[in-house]
Amino acid sequence: MSDSSPEQQTEREAAPVSAAPIRDEQDRSPAIPELVIISGMSGAGRSTAAKCLEDLGWFVVDNIPPELIPPMVDLGARSQGNVARIAVVVDVRGRRFFDNLKESLAALDAAHVKRRIVFLESSDEALVRRFESVRRPHPLQGDGRIVDGIAAERDLLRELRGDADLVIDTSSLNVHELRAKMDAQFAGEEVPELRATVMSFGFKYGLPVDADLVVDCRFIPNPHWVPELRPYTGLNEEVSNYVFSQPGAKEFLDGYAELLRIVAEGYRREGKRYVTIAVGCTGGKHRSVAMSEKLARRLVSEGVETVVVHRDMGRE
Repeated sequence: MSDSSPEQQTEREAAPVSAAPIRDEQDRSPAIPELVIISGMSGAGRSTAAKCLEDLGWFVVDNIPPELIPPMVDLGARSQGNVARIAVVVDVRGRRFFDNLKESLAALDAAHVKRRIVFLESSDEALVRRFESVRRPHPLQGDGRIVDGIAAERDLLRELRGDADLVIDTSSLNVHELRAKMDAQFAGEEVPELRATVMSFGFKYGLPVDADLVVDCRFIPNPHWVPELRPYTGLNEEVSNYVFSQPGAKEFLDGYAELLRIVAEGYRREGKRYVTIAVGCTGGKHRSVAMSEKLARRLVSEGVETVVVHRDMGRE
């Protein structure tokens, strides 16, 4: 026998009636959350990327088994808009569940979930250095070396990297630069703004893997062969003056800056938020540095928020 008063019974009985229109409205217009899956190499910055999204108001879950992603999205859809954006970190710590990721992605696509995969990449050298600095083993190295674990992880994640919507190479990025890249992709998406990284590099050290555009400055005479300029970099005024006094250097800067203006307008129309422009010379010390600095100033004058990174300067 119930001890509830008639008023309480009436209130409970009336509740489903008042809730029914809300369910009907949700059925007509389901608020399916936006989803970002963060993965990539251990030590490449997954935690930093996840923290950045958390700071932007995303609901973030770390190391979730892939088969639980669709139920989590479904729960978010029932939250009446309280959980509109979900980010999940999937990594090799949950490798026994990793084979289920493909099935989970297929289920999300069937449910018309807007989802993106962010893959954090880094060079073997950078990853080894990071693991050694914190004196921790790689999750997959077992009884082997750190490089063995890195190789095993690359093989495990190869297919996922190929399916990624955004690949970020963090080999030469610090925490603030990685956060800037994540902000460029996910902050304030209702008003897209283009942000650029202009990165000088040396061809002899390899192309930046995350470059959208690559510029080759090796047609300009190399200050390395001028004894009084060799010890300096492209940040030095004498080196910069030398570079831009060479035939074609100013014309190249003017022409490429105009090309970037056109490209930037197109990127804005298409909603692209971030572009990396790699400017290379032989060693990444003189010509590419000087050109990067000038090019970045041109972009700033066009209203593009710009960060300059000199990847290989001081490496020789």
